[in-house]
Amino acid sequence: MEVTDFIIPLFVAFEVVIILALYRYVLRDWIIEKWEEKLDEEGWLLIKLEPVIDEIEDRVHDKLQGFQDSFFGSVGAMTKKAQNLDPMKNVRKAAKDNDWTSLLVEYAANKAGLGGVLGNIKPEIPQKETKPTQIKGVKGLK
Repeated sequence: MEVTDFIIPLFVAFEVVIILALYRYVLRDWIIEKWEEKLDEEGWLLIKLEPVIDEIEDRVHDKLQGFQDSFFGSVGAMTKKAQNLDPMKNVRKAAKDNDWTSLLVEYAANKAGLGGVLGNIKPEIPQKETKPTQIKGVKGLK
């Protein structure tokens, strides 16, 4: 066997031992000192993470704004429907208009538990009959 077959592996092993010793006794202490200096600085993490925080804040604001718009829109629609279901609404209207027959009907319906139902019944409006239109020919075709 040649001498180079032993020298190269020994050289590589020696380099690995030197790198490990440098890391253990020199580089590790230097890294620890630098991180301790960074931790002593005020707000360094906030400065580094500020773009991420701003992006999260913008997204949360947009989502909350969308939720708020849909929530208050649906609450308004539900309130309007609830006002239409008020059984006393028609009684008050009939009393205001001095329409005693409607007042009695609404009062009886409320006593029977049908007040909300009668408020939603709407008379059918007859639709106008439409005449079927003739399809005009396409140019060039007969």
